[in-house]
Amino acid sequence: MRQSAVAVVGAGDPDLPSSDPLTDLAERVGAEVARAGGLVYCGGLGGVMAAACRGAKAAGGTTIGILPGGDRSAANPWVDVAIATGLGEARNLVLVRSADAVVAVGGGYGTLSEIAFARKLGRPVVGLHTWAARAAGDVTEPLVTEEEDPAAAVALALRLAHGQR
Repeated sequence: MRQSAVAVVGAGDPDLPSSDPLTDLAERVGAEVARAGGLVYCGGLGGVMAAACRGAKAAGGTTIGILPGGDRSAANPWVDVAIATGLGEARNLVLVRSADAVVAVGGGYGTLSEIAFARKLGRPVVGLHTWAARAAGDVTEPLVTEEEDPAAAVALALRLAHGQR
């Protein structure tokens, strides 16, 4: 059976301190994906991406970084497989298309684009302190299902990825 691929998206700020709550959440998400036997996909750079990879590696997991630039050496040190796309921000689409589910941790406009692409592609998105929105004209279904706990977020993302509620 193929391993589940979970894209962990969020702020790519390389100066995000390890004491930041988002760093802790992302690291815990990465660890939970690894413990569940999944693969952590991310944008491969710093901030939330590095924290998720660090957590996955600490839990014995595998990490894949879909990089915006053309240099694989730009990946954070916890990326096992670095894919240098040379696509800039367009790599966000490649990232979410490669995943079965998305967990968004905080984030800015790049994260919002990843959420939008994921929903357009039918990928479930679970969020931890991230964007809250609904599709235009839809008052019932949020774009992101919000969770407070990283373990619950990963468990829900994996269930939704496999068509379970």
